[in-house]
Amino acid sequence: MNSKFLGTGVALITPFKADLSIDYSALKRIVEYNIEQGVEYLVISGTTAESVTITKQEKKDITNAIIEANQDRVPLVLGIGGSNTAAIVEEIKTTDLSKIDAILSVAPYYTKPTQEGVYQHFKAISKACPVDILLYNVPGRTSKNITPETILRLANDFDNIIGVKEAGNSMWQYLQLLKDKPENFLVISGDDDLSLGVTLAGGSGVISVIGQAYPKAFSNMIRLGLEGNAKEAYKLHYKLMDVMDYIFEENNPAGIKAVYEALGLCNADVRLPLVPASQALKTKIADFVKAF
Repeated sequence: MNSKFLGTGVALITPFKADLSIDYSALKRIVEYNIEQGVEYLVISGTTAESVTITKQEKKDITNAIIEANQDRVPLVLGIGGSNTAAIVEEIKTTDLSKIDAILSVAPYYTKPTQEGVYQHFKAISKACPVDILLYNVPGRTSKNITPETILRLANDFDNIIGVKEAGNSMWQYLQLLKDKPENFLVISGDDDLSLGVTLAGGSGVISVIGQAYPKAFSNMIRLGLEGNAKEAYKLHYKLMDVMDYIFEENNPAGIKAVYEALGLCNADVRLPLVPASQALKTKIADFVKAF
């Protein structure tokens, strides 16, 4: 099993200044905070990074800033995915992946392809990609589930498809994948609230949103889960339960940015069409941060 992606990866936010330009100083602080607090790897340009409102040049600059801040300390995963297969293949071919350990590629959204279409999409990406690939299944955002059968078919057919970030919020689908997967294939939770249960059931850990705000507690929880120590792991899970719920109450990443603002790491601005967390939610989050 690819041990570099066992444990806790965090889907980094993109911090903005008040004028909504990228706050690179805050980004570097966040990278340092997460590495110092013990996360296993960092995910760049995922949904939580507001990737759909980031320009191509900004994506390149963000990636380079994170690579520089990381200094080869932890593995890096870069989000490269979408609905235009040819454009994704072209992005892969024209992106410097020398410091990237894997790409995270989301299921095609909006177009609602058949399962065969999804398979052929990832087949093309696999053939073009010089680094490992983590599939990303998030039907709540894409409107199309990648079935366990399709995920397992891809896992068996392509050596560089090494795992899936599964975020369908379905324990049955997690268990179906864990039951039938190839031995070395990674089943990574994309649902913070289910991540410990998935890990205890045989999963490889999590790519987390809330983990980047509480990296020490969250990554320790997942490590305990990987060791099978459910009793101690759930003590940490219960401490984090409320804030796991809060950050998704309105939208992601407005919630996690409100946590970061309360922690003093960056401000809570987001780009339209998202709007910042309401004052009521910010107050609730600030109270949690103070009490934690």
